[in-house]
Amino acid sequence: MREPPGRLSAARFLMTWAVTAVAVALLGPLAGLLWAKTAPEVTYLIVQGEPLLADPEGQGPIGVDARFALIALAAGALCGIAAYIAGGRVGHDIALLLGLAMGGVAAAYLAWRTGHMIGLGDFQDKVRDARDGATVTGVADLRAKGVLVFWAVAAVAVYALLELVVRRLPAGDRGKPGVGEADEVGGDEFDLESAPSGGDVDGRER
Repeated sequence: MREPPGRLSAARFLMTWAVTAVAVALLGPLAGLLWAKTAPEVTYLIVQGEPLLADPEGQGPIGVDARFALIALAAGALCGIAAYIAGGRVGHDIALLLGLAMGGVAAAYLAWRTGHMIGLGDFQDKVRDARDGATVTGVADLRAKGVLVFWAVAAVAVYALLELVVRRLPAGDRGKPGVGEADEVGGDEFDLESAPSGGDVDGRER
């Protein structure tokens, strides 16, 4: 993995970090809207004016957390892929990874808060007007707060995996073909660079 903070100015390093974090974080509210629209319904029982989960171990509450986790993992993976592609060969790995981690945590938090706010006013009105023993349908909310790190973990893991598998050229190689690179055949087994007159391809006289 390329580690070129020394090759980058401090300002450029911080800029890459900040832009990546902000770009990822801005996706959080969109993910929250998707979560709120796709999360299963959760039923609450009104007891002394307070909403309590009617079935804490039921499919509803578990499904809400699981749906959030899946959305966060998918979004994080896509962010990791996008950051890897955008990173090119210029050695932004550390700045990008820091941005993915920070932005992923922020995006997950914003997704949670945004999704929870969808329909919250109506839910509170129903709770306020309901009698004890009545049931109301609640809004999306997380019980397993640990899933808030899934976005960041997925983004960093996918980025690192791509770096390990794809193994882009090191930062010092800007992709310009050197002697023989443009015409190499079969993984540099043959070099079709024409030999200098009077010598073989190694430059030695015949």
